[in-house]
Amino acid sequence: MRLHGKLLALLMLVMMASLPCAVAAADTISKDTGADRVALAKKELERLYGTTPSPLQKTDPGFAATRDRLLYGQIQQKGVLTSEQRLLVTLGTLTSLSADVTDTAKACLRTGVDPVRIKEAIYQVTPYVGYPKASQALAAVNTVLEEAGIRLPLEDQSTVTEDNRFQKGFEVQSSIFGAGIAAMHKKAPEGQKDIIVDYLSSWCFGDTYTRRGLDLKMRELLTFAAISALGGCESQVKSHVQGNLNVGNSKQMLIDTLAQMLPFIGFPRTLNALACVNAVAR
Repeated sequence: MRLHGKLLALLMLVMMASLPCAVAAADTISKDTGADRVALAKKELERLYGTTPSPLQKTDPGFAATRDRLLYGQIQQKGVLTSEQRLLVTLGTLTSLSADVTDTAKACLRTGVDPVRIKEAIYQVTPYVGYPKASQALAAVNTVLEEAGIRLPLEDQSTVTEDNRFQKGFEVQSSIFGAGIAAMHKKAPEGQKDIIVDYLSSWCFGDTYTRRGLDLKMRELLTFAAISALGGCESQVKSHVQGNLNVGNSKQMLIDTLAQMLPFIGFPRTLNALACVNAVAR
């Protein structure tokens, strides 16, 4: 017992002696992380937008610093998304929110994103957010493109005709969601088939998903982002979580997409969408 007591006392002395070092190390890590966040945010902002300060940096510098260090110094330094994927997701998210996409469109061009892909991102979210929001975003994008000397209209990326848009849409819809689409068509109530069958397969998938410019994985990721940003669409979010998994997007990619969206849509919608991801991608 005496030996056990002496060993315990010795262990306590060692722990107490090492505690200041541990605290100092923790402080150093915290400070270094903070310093890194500031430097990383500055570097990323300059890469995307140049050195011109935003209006908020002039009027509300503390507020702008909190935003920039979170988004550019922290969130955008982590995860599996590429820079282009982040920008296109942001473009789709802002379109869903009726927010100004001008700066994001400029960042896309500045970092080498093809103008076709910029516009296709907005086209892709249109069936989910509606034409008014998409038209507002396109007006801003078109101004950015014209100011950059890019001639409009861009080359048409459509692949369907009036005769085959439904069939082609049904095919791509079924490739994502499986045999359930045909079953849904059969079960659609009379008087509702225009919406559930025709408009959904023809417009959402035939006119939109079949377009060139973006691959199926990027289109489905944008759809997930747009629906999540809208809020109150948890049933559809779950469907498109499964759709993303079916086309090869990982659970982590969906989580990182929500992290990218967080500063724009806030915690409630982000956490609701995250719950949908966890419910489907177990």
